[in-house]
Amino acid sequence: MSKSPKLPRGGIRPRAAVIAMQPYSPPTAGRSGKLRLDFNENTVGCSPRVIEAIRQGVGAEGLAVYPEYGDAKDAIARYFQVAAQQFLFTNGTDEAIQVFINTYVDDRQEVVTLQPSYAMYRFYAEVAGAKVTEVPYPQPEMEFPLDAVLNAITPETRAVLLANPNNPTGTAVSLEGIARILRKARTAAVLIDEAYYEFSGITALPEIAQAPNLFVCRTFSKVFGMAAMRLGCLFSHEANIQYLHKAQSPYSVNMLAVMAAQAAVEDTEYVRSYVAEALAARELLSIGLERLGIRYVPSSANFVLGRFGARAIEVRDALRDRGILVRDRSYEAPGCVRITVGTREQTRQLLAALEQVWIR
Repeated sequence: MSKSPKLPRGGIRPRAAVIAMQPYSPPTAGRSGKLRLDFNENTVGCSPRVIEAIRQGVGAEGLAVYPEYGDAKDAIARYFQVAAQQFLFTNGTDEAIQVFINTYVDDRQEVVTLQPSYAMYRFYAEVAGAKVTEVPYPQPEMEFPLDAVLNAITPETRAVLLANPNNPTGTAVSLEGIARILRKARTAAVLIDEAYYEFSGITALPEIAQAPNLFVCRTFSKVFGMAAMRLGCLFSHEANIQYLHKAQSPYSVNMLAVMAAQAAVEDTEYVRSYVAEALAARELLSIGLERLGIRYVPSSANFVLGRFGARAIEVRDALRDRGILVRDRSYEAPGCVRITVGTREQTRQLLAALEQVWIR
C-alpha cells in the first residue's frame, strides 16, 4: 500500500475518499520500438485514411477554434446504427465511466463491479465516495459469475459497471445474462463496457431504446488503433444522454480525435481485416500455449490471460529483455500474465521467445 503524500505546512487536506484511494499508475514508459503486447492496443496502427484525414484537415485556423461535433456525430451514429441523440463523445472510455459515475452515483451509494476487472470502474467510484462491492471471478475457470452478480445487486445498488468481454480475463456474458442483470437492477444504472466488442461479437447496443437503465460504451483505442487520440462513445436512451451531457465538460473531446474517428469508421475493410487477423492470431496463441503446457483462460477478446504461476514476473521480465512487452496481472489474478493478441507473425515471434524462456 502506497503512503499518502505529506502535505506542506498550511496545505489543504483532500477529501477522505481521495486519501483512501490507491493511485493508478500504468507502466507506459519505455515502450517505443518494442513488440507491444501489454496494453491490448492495435499492434499495427490505425487505418491510413485516419492519417490522411488529419494531414488534410489540420490548419492554423482550425486549431484556433473550439471543436464542433455535428458532422462527426452524424457519421459515427450511422456507423453504430443509432441516432445522434443517443450518444455522446468522450475523452476515451475513461471519461465515459467518469461522466456515468458523476451523473448517477452520490457519496456512500452502492456500486457493483467485478474483480479482477478494468481498474477505472473502482477508481472513479472511489473518487465519488461510493461504496464499492466487487464480485470475484471464480477460480480457476474465471467464467463470468452471473449468479454472483445477480445476488450482489440489491435495492440499494445505484450502479453496475461491467466489461464485456472482461479485462483481464477475456471472458464474456451473453445477451440473456445482460438482460437478467438489467431486470434485477431496475433501479440502478447499468454500464456495459464493450471496448473489445469487435473480437467477441456480443453487443447490448441495440437494446438502449428499450432498456431505460442501460448504458453502453465503446472505444476507438483498440480495434481502430487510435489509443493516443483518446476517443470513446457513451450510448443510452436519448433522455439519459441529455443528463450525461450536463455532467460533462462541453469541449472535452478534441477536434483531431473526432476528425480521425470519421475517417476510421469509413474504412470498414480495415476493421474487418484487422479483426480477422487478430482472431486467427488468438487461435495460434492458444494452440502455442497448450503446446508449451501453459494453462490459460479461453478468451473472447484480443488478449489471452496465461497462468504462469510463481514464474509470472520472471516470464514478463525475460520477454521484456527480448523486446516483447506483456502485462503481469499477478496483483489481482495470482500467477497470471495477460498477452495481447497481435498479428500471426507477431504471435509466432512471441511464442518463439516464450519457448526459450519457459522451457529450461
